[in-house]
Amino acid sequence: MARAGWEGLQFRQFFSRASMSQHIPRKRFGQNFLQDASVIENIVHAVNPQPDDVVIEIGPGLGAITQPLLDRLRHLHVAEIDRDIIARLKKEFPPERLTIHEGDALKFDFGSITDGAFKIVGNLPYNISTPLLFHLASFGQRVTDMHFMLQKEVVDRMLAEPSTPDFGRLTVMLQYRFEMELVLNVPPGAFWPPPKVDSAVVRMIPAPGRCGVAKDEAQLEALVTKAFSQRRKTLRNNLKGVLELADFAALGIEPGLRPENLQVEDFVRMANHLAG
Repeated sequence: MARAGWEGLQFRQFFSRASMSQHIPRKRFGQNFLQDASVIENIVHAVNPQPDDVVIEIGPGLGAITQPLLDRLRHLHVAEIDRDIIARLKKEFPPERLTIHEGDALKFDFGSITDGAFKIVGNLPYNISTPLLFHLASFGQRVTDMHFMLQKEVVDRMLAEPSTPDFGRLTVMLQYRFEMELVLNVPPGAFWPPPKVDSAVVRMIPAPGRCGVAKDEAQLEALVTKAFSQRRKTLRNNLKGVLELADFAALGIEPGLRPENLQVEDFVRMANHLAG
């Protein structure tokens, strides 16, 4: 990094710490503020925003990533629920550079911001990360990529391979829609206050059709949810009344397997069999 850029990042890190001393993190919003300069640099580098990109940041907090993003963008959108943080952002950034969307990210229509493609980046609240990921996945056809800071165990579930303990409903539904990769691991000390868990940054790139195409995605989601409703039970038991033994035979899937033993493609084939 150029010296001027590094000094700027150091200044922002100092400024962010000064802001932290004046803001009490709210547990109900899952607030842990990023403060590590090298982690911030790595995240922004991974996002690689271009000046005219439409970028939406979820949970800007005290601006640790917001300012470095604005150094590269003409304009940035942020989604924030904390009224105190919203007031800070309005004081620190002019509206022609920063548009603030006030409210719960779980209910926000991210597609309403632009008719074109967009990027999403954020340090997602760990207490709502799974439902928020499912909500964000619904905009998969509109985004170019998404970069999220998450609890590491959630990232492990997202990237899990079949026949491993982490492979589950979240794995199947996200791998069905996205190519995903680990960008970096982040220790608790990179935040204030430090969380009690390790964190990681994941990159998600839409990849429609990578595991087949479901005729009815709602049916696929319902099937996957039911299949993983009791992880220790077999497909025969969990999908009783949905798929009969003759259906499993036609699909070439052993009904005595547990759901985590299947490939993502197998769930797509089962859903399409039902739809057909």
